[in-house]
Order: sequence, then structure tokens, then C-alpha cells
Amino acid sequence: MIVIYNPTAGRRRIRMLWRVLDALLLAGKRVELVETCWAGHATELARQAAEQGQRMVVAAGGDGTIAEVAGGIAGTGCQLGIIPLGTANVLAHELGLPFQPEGIAAVLGAARTREIWPGVARSTDGSPFPRNGVFVQMLGAGFDAQVVHHISLPLKRRLGAAAYALQAGRELGRYGFPVVRVRVDDRCFEAASVIVTKGRLYAGRHLLAPEMSPTRPGFTVALFERAGVLATMRYGLGLTLGLLPRLGGVRLLPARSVAIEVASVPVQTDGDAGGTAPLEVADAGRPIPVVVG
Repeated sequence: MIVIYNPTAGRRRIRMLWRVLDALLLAGKRVELVETCWAGHATELARQAAEQGQRMVVAAGGDGTIAEVAGGIAGTGCQLGIIPLGTANVLAHELGLPFQPEGIAAVLGAARTREIWPGVARSTDGSPFPRNGVFVQMLGAGFDAQVVHHISLPLKRRLGAAAYALQAGRELGRYGFPVVRVRVDDRCFEAASVIVTKGRLYAGRHLLAPEMSPTRPGFTVALFERAGVLATMRYGLGLTLGLLPRLGGVRLLPARSVAIEVASVPVQTDGDAGGTAPLEVADAGRPIPVVVG
């Protein structure tokens, strides 16, 4: 197997990676480690590995790294392995993957898989999206994307999830909360922010869409209908308390396709800055087999 790793992770995560690799080597597995050098490099490395006949490509990082690797192997039938080293690790929580080195190595060694259906975002104004628009967990347009676009990466490495809370506090005073027009299948809506999710969870293990699963096609669209500082703080509190799906002002809609039609609204995909709307979202043409143990 080939393991693709982003070396900008902190020292604790590097130590975690070496413990997983040691466990794999002790189990007799052949492992090749390659490091990324720029944003999008993991997609290129994964594509090359699939073309060279690698059966499994392992993403060592967070949801953004996983999505980059998924974008490189999409449509090839190559297996996607995961070593969860990110801040939120939403997909790993979603799939119930272990977080201890020995457990991670055991899962990768067993190589039993489940298929997930990635989403694909396409800009409708010609602006590029990272990793060909592929995302494995969610796409956000509005306030959460504003936070992602402006967060300091050194601060994120140092503080982890707390860096997002700090940045959210900064953005509350300067984000204008423009109206986001969104088309869900054939219906049109307006909201302050939108999250298009493939799974149940958001920002780690926080519940967002109880009925959704990345193992089947389609999406849940979360519309945050109320704008402003107080409404956003209320949404954040509801998220941490596990109450967000039941809050007033939050509407959850099943969808097969989504279009965000307002220009210049910031967009994030799997926790990475993803340009701006307008855009369209649909399922990838084929599922990806993910190693789950």
C-alpha cells in the first residue's frame, strides 16, 4: 500500500503516523510513504498510484487530505484507506474507524471495504475547485466557509478545533450574512448559510443530519434560515449540545442535486477553502471503496 501524508501536520500527528506504520511493518505489510508538497499534490500522487496498479491508497491526514486522495482515485476502483490525523476527522467518526495506532493498522491490514458516494461540486462561472470538486463529507456556503477561508493554518495546527471557535468569533463582527439562494432538486429556497452533507456528522462528532449516510447516493441540505450574530451563536450552541437538527430556523431537506446560485458567497469543501459560488453539486459517477476493517 502507499500512504500519502501532508508533512505540515504537528509533531504529535507525525508520531501517531510512525506508530501506525511500525504496526503495519510488524504485521508484514509493505508500505510506501510519500509526502505532499503543495495543495492538490495528494490528488496527483493518488492518481499516479492508481495508474501504477496500487490496490490501496491511504490518506494520512484530515478530511481535506482524504478528499484530495479520493479525487485522485475516483472511478478507478482503487481502495481508499484512512489514517485519521486531522482536526475534526468527520469521515472517520462517520464510518466508526479506530483512532489508536494498532487498531488503524489492523483495519488497513484486513482491507475489508464499504462503498461511499462522494459529492462533486462544479463551478458555474468557470472558477476552479480543489481536487476536481470532489468532497467526501460536506460542502458549506456562507458563514462556516467564511471561517474556513480566513483561519490561520499555524493557529489551527497549534490549537486544533479551538482555532475554529476563535476564528468564528472574529468573523461574527465582519461577515455581512448575504442571502444565499439555493435550488434543491426542483425547489428554490433562501437562507443565511447552507451545508450540503453526505453524512450525519459535522465538525467532528456533532450531529447535523440524523438520516444521512455517506454509503448511499444523495445529500441532506441544511438551510440555516436566520441571519445575524445572535442566530449564528444560537446555531453554534445547538451544535455543541446535539440539538442543531431540531432548532427552529434549521431546515433539513433530502436532495439528489443542489445549486447555489448567488455569486461571491464563500464555499468550503471538507474543511478546506473551496472558492466561491455559484456552483452545482451532484453525486460522483461511481462510489469509492473505503477500508473499514
